[in-house]
Amino acid sequence: MPLQRIKEIPVEEYSTPSPISVKPDTMVGEILDIMRTEGIRHVPVIDGNQPVGIISDGDLKLAATFKEAGRLRAGDIMTGEVYIVDPNVSLDEVVFKMSEKKLGSAIVLDPENDYMGIFTVTDALNALIEVLRGFDNN
Repeated sequence: MPLQRIKEIPVEEYSTPSPISVKPDTMVGEILDIMRTEGIRHVPVIDGNQPVGIISDGDLKLAATFKEAGRLRAGDIMTGEVYIVDPNVSLDEVVFKMSEKKLGSAIVLDPENDYMGIFTVTDALNALIEVLRGFDNN
């Protein structure tokens, strides 16, 4: 993939479609099990097909330090401010914003504003790998 093509690629092309998500009342222990089983580091918190937060592996590590950790739910530990993008926004725009704001993920919403996927730093690295391999093929 030529480097200039990144400006033309919609973020949807590298997003994880309809990934695992949890509800605000999901217990932290269940979230930990899901993340371990699925091998993921971010899980969106969805309420009625709308994103209301995101939980990272760092959020879970912090929650584990609380005395009441066994009784905590997703809504208690999630980061409520999420970066939401349209599936057609360019990959470079999303990556630059994530870097600038030090974000680990972006939630992708469809044209009806329903949850459709997640774009993570790992997805950005996969795009970078394709760019670098494209240089090797030239």
